[in-house]
Amino acid sequence: MSKALDDLLDLLDLERIEQDIFRGLSRSAIVPRVFGGQVAAQALVAAGRTVPEDRTAHSLHAYFLRPGDPGAPIVYTVDRIRDGRSFTTRRVVAVQHGQPVFHLSASFQEYEEGLEHQEPMPPAPDPDTLPTAEETLPRYADRFLHPSVAERLLEARAAVDLRYAQEPPFATAGQPREPRSQVWFRTNGTLSGEVDTPLTHTCLMTYVSDMTLLDSILLAHGRGGWAVGDVVGASLDHAMWFHRPFRADEWLLYDQESPTSQGGRGLGRGRIFTRDGRLVASVIQEGVVRVPR
Repeated sequence: MSKALDDLLDLLDLERIEQDIFRGLSRSAIVPRVFGGQVAAQALVAAGRTVPEDRTAHSLHAYFLRPGDPGAPIVYTVDRIRDGRSFTTRRVVAVQHGQPVFHLSASFQEYEEGLEHQEPMPPAPDPDTLPTAEETLPRYADRFLHPSVAERLLEARAAVDLRYAQEPPFATAGQPREPRSQVWFRTNGTLSGEVDTPLTHTCLMTYVSDMTLLDSILLAHGRGGWAVGDVVGASLDHAMWFHRPFRADEWLLYDQESPTSQGGRGLGRGRIFTRDGRLVASVIQEGVVRVPR
């Protein structure tokens, strides 16, 4: 594994301080708050560690309540809502400085056979033909708020090989286009040993799912996002459904769109496919999207 991926896995390896209470740290943030995908992934780790290993996460529903402080630990308290014959339900509250900053409900299921169908995978360029983030971001460094932003974005995403299938919002600011975007992603390294578990792969996907989902909102209005200073945004809530097994260290296509934005909020929807076309997850997120005055 790359050092960056190893560091991310360390971030997800929560300290257990009581039977159902865990503590997590944060990585340095580009903005003065904890990255939402990190909190969601850590909360899912906490929930998953109280569930039998033969049950995997099939859905999560979360609310971002307050900005997280990257300089302070986050305490995750797990409430064992239900342990049924097939399903297990957990609720997790993340607390900092005595206040809840995040709330997660997650459901886990023991594998069973059932009816099968899915939407077809949309057309997308082969990920091996696309430029890496290291090649893409520096080309637009002059458009960011500060010359160091591109470098800090790369550092924040170093654990993940994320490739835009089309020009990203910060490259096309001022040019509205269809509210749809695609990225390919996988971890920068192959998971093995004790970290190579379904829970780890699911938590890594959860981490990445918050990186680009609201991009399609920006595209519809020709906005480049917070990195270029013409939009202020933050995640409000986040929901995911995990349909089929997958590996986060193999290419996954994140197909994203925005059906609406209004009232200072925007909605993003995403579908995640394996390279061979299996639909493995669905994502919906609402976020604050405001134009600075």
